[in-house]
Amino acid sequence: MTQSSSTLIFNAKPAGPVNGDITIPGDKSVSHRSIMFASLAEGTSHIRGFLPGQDCLATMNAFKAMGVDIQGPDKDNNVVVHGVGMHGLKAPKQAMDVGNSGTSIRLLSGILAGQAFASEMIGDESLNKRPMMRVVNPLQQMGANISATDDGTPPLKVAGNSQLTAIDYPLPMASAQVKSCVLLAGMYAQGTTVVTEPGITRDHTERMLNAFGYPVNVDGNKVSIEGGGKLTACDITVPGDISSATFFIIAGLIAKQGTLTLRNVGMNPTRIGVLNIVRKMGANIEVVNARKAGDEPVADLIVHASELKGCDIDDADVPLAIDEFPAIFIAAACAKGVTRLRNAEELRVKESDRIQAMADGLEILGIECTVYEDGIDITGGKLTTGTVDSQHDHRIAMAFAISSLRSSGTIRILDCDNVATSFPVFVELANEVGLNITQELVNE
Repeated sequence: MTQSSSTLIFNAKPAGPVNGDITIPGDKSVSHRSIMFASLAEGTSHIRGFLPGQDCLATMNAFKAMGVDIQGPDKDNNVVVHGVGMHGLKAPKQAMDVGNSGTSIRLLSGILAGQAFASEMIGDESLNKRPMMRVVNPLQQMGANISATDDGTPPLKVAGNSQLTAIDYPLPMASAQVKSCVLLAGMYAQGTTVVTEPGITRDHTERMLNAFGYPVNVDGNKVSIEGGGKLTACDITVPGDISSATFFIIAGLIAKQGTLTLRNVGMNPTRIGVLNIVRKMGANIEVVNARKAGDEPVADLIVHASELKGCDIDDADVPLAIDEFPAIFIAAACAKGVTRLRNAEELRVKESDRIQAMADGLEILGIECTVYEDGIDITGGKLTTGTVDSQHDHRIAMAFAISSLRSSGTIRILDCDNVATSFPVFVELANEVGLNITQELVNE
């Protein structure tokens, strides 16, 4: 007898005003790194506001599999990590399954490259299509015995017991994950590892390494780290995730009316491209109560329903908003005129080809799109109704869910299971502020 499997579908219906005062769950990037660095630190670290999504739990479970004692997350999303030091990890008994998490597999590969034991990381169907040679190549240059499949995709196998040597590595693409992987391997390498970036990328790794007492030197577009140091336990407060907040920022802007307050949103300057872009489109957003949480800037955002107009997105904002484009495309669909994006090839190798997946869905809903190899033109218009495929991509699913605020009827969104990877309470919060989203489990 074959076992039946089910898939989650969102039914998003048109809605009225968007109002409320909500706190966005913890930042995914910071949550991943807090577990990694606390595990490698000497002493006990306390993490507040950890994001209990499947991606971050995959990182946590990987370190548990390597012998780290981790308690939580409790009901308030607090986690306690008893660090084992830089060389205290133990060989996992089996391959570590990181599910859908590209951050887990790419950053962990840098850490695992420096260990004495062999290891293997596997992922789900979506992750197993994502490019891994971008981390394998520099790690091999450093002397790591690491390999991917013939297609350059997971699983990743690390033989262990390699003597790593520092390298001077120019990043072939603007990628915080690749930068972080090389820097983390650099902690285990002899000499000073230097990464040169072609454009600004998020700097959570550098900030958090400094917080844990491991110095990182940033000089313009060069980031360097010296091998042989140590991490010292500390307490981390995770800011709200601006990538998650983006869905509510766009919802508040495209709603027919209303005012939405978002509390404790991370305002890291390498992550605020979405604010730059929507302000250029005419967004009315107030930033208030700016402050620091650990080494990360945070603030509260007050979002007012706004009449948006199309714009040419500045190249400098592309890497600063790379995860936010599915939601930004919805803003473009609701704006007057044409929004143009270029130099965003990286969107094609995310959890899905996000340029094509969004274009396909928008065209089903009556929005005119012209797709280019490195971008897209979106002509604003009236969203109709229809069924769109999220391509197993959580950000595509959430983007089309908020688009229902301006649709003529129900939008049915397929394959929404992966929303739990980054934003487990998305539907609950969305309905709280005025959206109308129901969930349906369908047997396949």
